[in-house]
Amino acid sequence: MHAGYSFLARLSAAALILGAAHLAHAQTPPLSPPKASEPAPAPAQPAGRQKILDELFDRLSKAQDQDEARGLSGAIERIWSRSGSDTADLLMERVSTLFQQKDFKVARDMLDRLIEIEPQWSEPWSRRATTRFLERDYTSAMEDLAHVLHLEPRHFMALVGVGAILEREENKAQALRVFRRALEINPQLNDIREKVEKLIIEVEGREI
Repeated sequence: MHAGYSFLARLSAAALILGAAHLAHAQTPPLSPPKASEPAPAPAQPAGRQKILDELFDRLSKAQDQDEARGLSGAIERIWSRSGSDTADLLMERVSTLFQQKDFKVARDMLDRLIEIEPQWSEPWSRRATTRFLERDYTSAMEDLAHVLHLEPRHFMALVGVGAILEREENKAQALRVFRRALEINPQLNDIREKVEKLIIEVEGREI
């Protein structure tokens, strides 16, 4: 077991608590990730933005097919992708271009800058987690994902990222819990449902 294992497990537990707390108590502030991450306080979302997100998530949880879920999740991700700052949004567009060009090192440097100027925006943390995952820096990726879930507790793709790291690190029981949480938010993540079905057999020792 490598030295970072227990830290990853602690971060994943915090991530799961964050998502669960929001689903159980939608009107209460999200809990903080582990103190080691030292996140900025979660922002108070504008009432209009929050109402739109609440409606979209409610519809997403009831989506009956992938096309409907894809449209709803795309709308949610478009809201997440806007910071409210024209300068920050322009920088993020540049990051998107760098991702398309697979220039992840420069993208990560730019994301570091974005996090400095907009620490309460979840998107830079999420994108930087992706670059760190690709660099095989799973502990740092998990730290960034904990920040994402602190800021956006229903960020199902961040939960998927947490689960993927846990699965890679052979923490299958915790990965199963996190993937299940992601499916509660977005039940049309069919690839994740397949992972859940496989992990249930491996973790619980029975066929479904």
